[in-house]
Amino acid sequence: MYVCVCNAIREAELREAARRTCGTAESVYAALGKRPDCRQCLDEADEMIGEERLRTRPQTVAA
Repeated sequence: MYVCVCNAIREAELREAARRTCGTAESVYAALGKRPDCRQCLDEADEMIGEERLRTRPQTVAA
């Protein structure tokens, strides 16, 4: 699925970039060599980025 039609950014590409980049959707787009055009995708992209970072966060175990 495309997250950003203007830049042809797919969900898998966005999630992979979120794992190696910090910051908001705009930062992740920049890491992909893109920048938001119409900006309609940013809220959804930020949600996906947050989900991905929570999903891949290392789990800590209390001793």
